Amino acid sequence: MTYVVTESCIKCKYTDCVEVCPVDCFYEGENMLVIHPDECIDCGVCEPECPADAILADTDQGAETWLELNSKFAAKWPNIIQQSEALANAEEYDGMENKFDKYFSSKPR
Repeated sequence: MTYVVTESCIKCKYTDCVEVCPVDCFYEGENMLVIHPDECIDCGVCEPECPADAILADTDQGAETWLELNSKFAAKWPNIIQQSEALANAEEYDGMENKFDKYFSSKPR
């Protein structure tokens, strides 16, 4: 099992999860984070830390697509190991649905 970041992170990019990760398995895109599934040790400490509820276990319903996306972009984006400020309008986008089609960026930070 691993954990994955979902579309709830898009345009928010809170990094509370990064701060608690014991293995530094988060990678940073322009407007979201992903978890490298081969580096995640399944400890689960990141899940409750996410203010946007954007982190799921890969065994949760609907996580398959996110597992593929996390794996793909963790191989392309830079590793992030320290907490930083959320995106400027994070509160405006927190809780918004269907953010992937509207706002996802494949660019690294």
